[in-house]
Amino acid sequence: MSSLYFKSHNDDFLLFQEDCLTAINTLDQPLNMIFADPPYFLSNDGLTLKNGRVQSVNKGVWDKFTTDDDIDSFTYTWLSSARDKMADNATIWVSGTHHNIFTIGKLLPRLGFKILNMITWEKSNPPPNFSCRFFTHSTEYIIWARKHPKVPHYFNYNLMKQLNNDKQMKDVWRLPAIAQWEKSCGKHPTQKPLALLAQIILAATKKNDLILDPFTGSSTTGIAANVLDRRFIGIDKEQTFIQLSKDRYEDLQLEGRKLFFKQHLNRLLNKAIYSA
Repeated sequence: MSSLYFKSHNDDFLLFQEDCLTAINTLDQPLNMIFADPPYFLSNDGLTLKNGRVQSVNKGVWDKFTTDDDIDSFTYTWLSSARDKMADNATIWVSGTHHNIFTIGKLLPRLGFKILNMITWEKSNPPPNFSCRFFTHSTEYIIWARKHPKVPHYFNYNLMKQLNNDKQMKDVWRLPAIAQWEKSCGKHPTQKPLALLAQIILAATKKNDLILDPFTGSSTTGIAANVLDRRFIGIDKEQTFIQLSKDRYEDLQLEGRKLFFKQHLNRLLNKAIYSA
């Protein structure tokens, strides 16, 4: 593919600088899992409070709200293209807030997916609500769905129970936002914490499975996949973010870095993940 930006020496980490709709259609390997963090369309020139400073909520042109019809069409098209590339027993995880999650929840069943769970990620350190006119926004949502209603999907139930002190894991996950050690190569404006992606990957994949992130950003999905011995394909049309993804992967290959990341994940997820 002409849009290939980076390929690891053993082909387990691929990055494509391309619009996701174009790149997805050229993939030729069945995907075992997709994690997608699409635009939330919340860049509306508003303000927020972060690290004690008032900042704009705008993330970039790619996150600007257009029209409801345009958003529905965009979401339907990328979900449909992604579904075509999934293995029959594969699952998809799509994150969002109230700005986009209802559109995703409406379109997934229409395309033939079966929704399995709505995960609520409760941030243990959310930014405060400085307007004092409504409750503090402290959660994001992740819809988990499988490709077919009647084809069983993979779920590592026992490991999830182990990570939850030998109790069934609930659909509310309390995890911190990204820490300073996750920004050593730079930071994406909507970067997800490594522990969140690691828990998702451990729940829904096996070693050497192939994972796609069609809006890869700084490729936290790919970093978690590489730490956990999964294969990864990331797509993003922004050169700055694709380069950041490449930098993060190369940093991870330095001596001692994977061990460092695993030690942090072990602490955050409460149990050893080395054999998962």
